[in-house]
Amino acid sequence: MAIEAGDFKTGLTLLIDGDPWVVLDFQHVKPGKGAAILRTKMRNLKSGVTLERNYNASTKFEGATIEKKKATFSYSSDGTYYFMDQETYDTYELNEDQIGFKKYFILDGMEIMMVFFEGNVLDISLPDKVEEKLVECEQAVKGDTATNALKNAVTETGLQVKVPMFINETDTIILSTADGKYAGRA
Repeated sequence: MAIEAGDFKTGLTLLIDGDPWVVLDFQHVKPGKGAAILRTKMRNLKSGVTLERNYNASTKFEGATIEKKKATFSYSSDGTYYFMDQETYDTYELNEDQIGFKKYFILDGMEIMMVFFEGNVLDISLPDKVEEKLVECEQAVKGDTATNALKNAVTETGLQVKVPMFINETDTIILSTADGKYAGRA
């Protein structure tokens, strides 16, 4: 299926030079002279490289067929993360480089989506928000609540996060998996 650059949308997966790419951001630009161009920010799903590229609005691309399957996180050992397919009970392995920043949001028994291209696991897809317990938290300073003051805390997965002063050690908080920021109290 041919996709024109003018039909881009965020999250669209394309096949460029044999590799699957996902569109992260795009902007149509019409300069004073010449044809319209499309400024894009895309990530290679195989290598994880993010690039910004410009395309002519009439450029055609082939869509990449990405498959997603539900899986459960089993355990991690020596920098390798193990997931089990919930239907076939197949086990999939991803190393810490492939998981990247997402490692801070993976909890035991968590249900995630495995992302496949041509039968190979490329990535995992997490829910937008996750709940995690705090294992460390600074003490609030009395009288330091006039503004939206924040203090440092560490979650059970080792993520360092800024939380409001009223949050205590051992509280469960909600985190955004997109940026790792505090999103509320659980």
